Amino acid sequence: MSTDANAVNAGAELVLRSREGAVGLLVLNRPDKRNALDLAMRAAIADAMRALEADAEVRAIVITGGDQVFAAGADLNLLVDKGAQDVAGLDLGQYWAPVAQSRKPVIAAVGGFALGAGCELALMCDFIVADATARLGQPELAVGIMPGAGGTQRLVRSVGKQVASLMLLTAEPLTGERAFQLGLVAELAPEGQALARAMELARKAARLPPKAVEATRRVLRQGADLPLDAALALENREFLLLFDTEDKTEGMRAFLDKRKPQFNGR
Repeated sequence: MSTDANAVNAGAELVLRSREGAVGLLVLNRPDKRNALDLAMRAAIADAMRALEADAEVRAIVITGGDQVFAAGADLNLLVDKGAQDVAGLDLGQYWAPVAQSRKPVIAAVGGFALGAGCELALMCDFIVADATARLGQPELAVGIMPGAGGTQRLVRSVGKQVASLMLLTAEPLTGERAFQLGLVAELAPEGQALARAMELARKAARLPPKAVEATRRVLRQGADLPLDAALALENREFLLLFDTEDKTEGMRAFLDKRKPQFNGR
């Protein structure tokens, strides 16, 4: 990792941020609480994401919690004594917006538990790399509530109604292998290698032309909820706009010249 590594919310070092070339790495760092997501942790994640988003050298981002746990869920001490208006006043969505709305590819590297809000955080990423130790689930019903940060809607869009209902209504998590078989996880890495593989894939994404990457992500996210004709129109519009970019000419010319392209983001 580069030497610009630093801690966000440095007193507690709740989130560690570093950069390796064009890849930013965000590490959840509350191991004594299994990375339970209290307000301080959520704020630190948001701050780290904003910093990586603002860094022009960063073209892809990886989020992990380490080999033992990704994030075991919300810190219930934050919520146990609060009513509906109290929780609404917390405006928890503000902390997730920098992840869900990032303009750069975001990859989750999951080892161990990714439960509740931790699973929702992983689902906000473009895709998930996990290993066999991973356990992904939404057990909120077991403590008397339900997911509130996309855990029902992103889950059903990823694995369909049957599996989403099974996970939600029984509070049982999926193993990393089962999640991979069902398409919730994009790639299953060898045990302990989820982060290494996620970084490798992030480096590949970081080498691609930023405007084309951003357009592709936009079409994937917006088109999924549109009728097919409207989604195809959106795709075609983004496709045509890329023909006015310098990176299009560079990419095609490099291919014809049998050399590696040098994309500049214009």
